[in-house]
Amino acid sequence: MTIEFTPWPEPMARRYRDLGYWEDKPLSDVLRVSCVKRPSATAIICAHRYFSYTDIDRLSNNLAQSLLARGLKPYDTALVQLPNIAEFYIVFFALIKIGVVPVNALYSHQRLELTAYAQQLHPTLIVASASHPLFSEGSFLEDLKREIPSLQQALIYGENHYADLLEDGLNFPEQIAQLEPTPAGEVAFFQLSGGSTGTPKLIPRTHNDYLYSVRRSAELCGLGPQTRFLCALPAGHNFTLSSPGALGVFDNGGTVITAPDPEPFNCFSLISQHQINMVALVPPAVALWLKAAEAHRDKLATLSLMQVGGANFAESIARRVPEELGCQLQQVFGMAEGLVNYTRLDDDDPLIFCTQGCPMCPDDEVLVVDENCQPVPPGETGMLITRGPYTIRGYYKSGEHNQAAFDAGGFYRTGDLVQRDGNGYLRVVGRQKDQINRGGEKIAAEEVENLLLRHKSISQAALVAMPDDLLGEKSCAFLVSSDPDLRPLVLRKYLRDLGVAQFKLPDKFKFVRSLPLTPIGKTDKKKLRKVLREKAVTSKV
Repeated sequence: MTIEFTPWPEPMARRYRDLGYWEDKPLSDVLRVSCVKRPSATAIICAHRYFSYTDIDRLSNNLAQSLLARGLKPYDTALVQLPNIAEFYIVFFALIKIGVVPVNALYSHQRLELTAYAQQLHPTLIVASASHPLFSEGSFLEDLKREIPSLQQALIYGENHYADLLEDGLNFPEQIAQLEPTPAGEVAFFQLSGGSTGTPKLIPRTHNDYLYSVRRSAELCGLGPQTRFLCALPAGHNFTLSSPGALGVFDNGGTVITAPDPEPFNCFSLISQHQINMVALVPPAVALWLKAAEAHRDKLATLSLMQVGGANFAESIARRVPEELGCQLQQVFGMAEGLVNYTRLDDDDPLIFCTQGCPMCPDDEVLVVDENCQPVPPGETGMLITRGPYTIRGYYKSGEHNQAAFDAGGFYRTGDLVQRDGNGYLRVVGRQKDQINRGGEKIAAEEVENLLLRHKSISQAALVAMPDDLLGEKSCAFLVSSDPDLRPLVLRKYLRDLGVAQFKLPDKFKFVRSLPLTPIGKTDKKKLRKVLREKAVTSKV
């Protein structure tokens, strides 16, 4: 039994090995290396708790043995939802070590998202936190077990009376079996897509491709034992996990300091207390930091590098980072499907402030093409397509979607509209995808529209992006309703009751008599965006 995924063609795989991109080592090698070189060094600081590399290795081994004793086996799958705590990484390494393949749901995800992931993955194990509303008591877990018969094991972090405690597994005393990851060329874990379709897509990442991405990223970003990285964005996000993220820090013997969120005052205190020198943020968080920094600049004295990614970053704000926060800016444009671009640490100001960097690997094949898939000249806008040693060749069990997302040559159609200069640096100017990027959180318009259409009073729905100075984009739902008294407050409660994550709730509702249509009968969202700009309809917010 193996985990299904689309492999690279054998000639490409052989070439990537010959070039040294693929090392045929498990992803847990990032922990093993530092356990050998710096066993007593601090790997993680989580609130008032300190964990050495030896601690993380021992605790993940204990949990791995506990899971084996419970009957888990290689190629089983797991659904994990934990906040930014040390246990997130311990669970991740434990699962990797025994070949159990996890997907890490974000802590903001609710019933709708978790159920969708479970329906695709059919996990044997779920790991969650009692502090999350879904797991404060056992009803959701019981509902999920009834729907997903494969789900036999549950570990809950924190106090609960309905499932086994994660802490018990961390203290498992016996060494009963040899730990064996899945082969390096096979799936290590799943990342989550922020795709534009209503069904969330799972991204299979192999040990080989992800380990290369981590190590090459760490090399470009100058990581070493001295690195003290603040993880304030969700720990499971591709950006904070691998670009170079916590895994890059672990691989180089540095220290990860966890924060529950990017709220500036708590983060500033952590930076001062732990002499943090690196952080990864999305643009809205940077805006909050800039607003708060004037009175607290002294607490940022050790911060030397701020990475910004996840959404377009305005040049005017980018230029304020070194001046007002006193640190170097590095722009990052990446995707959970693979390709990562960085501005280099020695780039000149125009590249750092005005572009989102260039690909990190010499064998990243990047094309910018027009609607006929023909390359466009440098500087012109086109669609970004790519393939390479760490960009996937297909989503998990998504044959129909893969036909649209990948071309015959294996190039991934990213959906991003970019401009590329003569040196290969990219500037992101928009997206083809019907997707809203709300401060780095991706909202699939179709998903929210379909949920709104389930309301008995709504006959038509269209969710579109509207510009926002802080978040980059917010969402506006245009609705045709049979109930003249229907109010946004009622609809927001309706969506929350369906289990929709908070960030997916429309920021604004506009009620109209009809939706404009294109010549072929589809909703004309270009006209709706124009309506928003011109404020031609009356809002009921």
